[in-house]
Amino acid sequence: MDVVALLAAGLFIGCLLAVQASVNLQLSNAVKTPYGASTLQLTVATVLLAVLAVAVGTIGAVQLIGDVEWWHLLGGLASPLYITSGILLFPRLGALTAVGLFVTGQMFASLALDLFGLIGVARQPLTIGMVLGALAVLAGITVIIRGQQAAAAKPKPAPQSVGAMHKPAVPVGHVGWILLGLIAGAVLPIQGAVNAKLRQDLQAPITVAMISFIVATLTIVVVLALMRASRRTPAPQLRPLKRMPWWGWLGGACAATYVTGTFLLIPEIGAATTVALAVTGQQAASALIDGFGWFRMPKRTLTPPRLIGLSLLIVGSILVQLA
Repeated sequence: MDVVALLAAGLFIGCLLAVQASVNLQLSNAVKTPYGASTLQLTVATVLLAVLAVAVGTIGAVQLIGDVEWWHLLGGLASPLYITSGILLFPRLGALTAVGLFVTGQMFASLALDLFGLIGVARQPLTIGMVLGALAVLAGITVIIRGQQAAAAKPKPAPQSVGAMHKPAVPVGHVGWILLGLIAGAVLPIQGAVNAKLRQDLQAPITVAMISFIVATLTIVVVLALMRASRRTPAPQLRPLKRMPWWGWLGGACAATYVTGTFLLIPEIGAATTVALAVTGQQAASALIDGFGWFRMPKRTLTPPRLIGLSLLIVGSILVQLA
């Protein structure tokens, strides 16, 4: 595969992260609970990766699990948090703001891993590019949030409902939602670092991705059971799935493709370039989803402040990852 195709693949898998969170809303609307939707989506991803692992002949690597350190198997814990956060935040904050928070958490967690050499990541010295990139990301998400707050303050007709699970708009400055977005983004590079350790153990990227999603699926099943026992979430509804648009099932395929694509691209173009491309694709796709109201998302105009914020996020992402 030539360089142009590899770079395009990096942008594509980043776009899938934004698409994944948007289409998962349809799944959540159908089953009436974000935790049930996350369970279904992770199960789909696990099955797809298991079939792929069998097809490429690496499924046998699971026999080596007994010889690896236990915490190398925990990378999948991040997926339920990220996926459920997307379902909760996209209808409340919009795709661009939610993804902006994810990216901000992603960037600062990546910096921590690099600067302190955590979880086996090679320690990197602090550079001016890292500082400028971090400041640009922070400025970008601040501009986006303030711009959306200003837009929300303007009187406007009540938006049409986009599904049973879509809550009334919550102020974008609500600290709880902002913290959730930052944490959900921060766990992604941590997941990558842990899965990289497991890849060293097994030497089978697709099987590592499958194991990660098995852990993720088991985790969200436990969470769903606890939420049901405490009556904090309704029982998942399966009948409405028949009326869900076909693309509502694409979340699992997006997740599986992103994880597998990341594993395959890093040896070809490097970790820094892969992450920078994925983050750029993620932000660009979220802006398009918001601007055109794709996947039944409410339209949010790409105002000058949001465009400036998006540009700062992209520039900051590249500076941090390529420093």
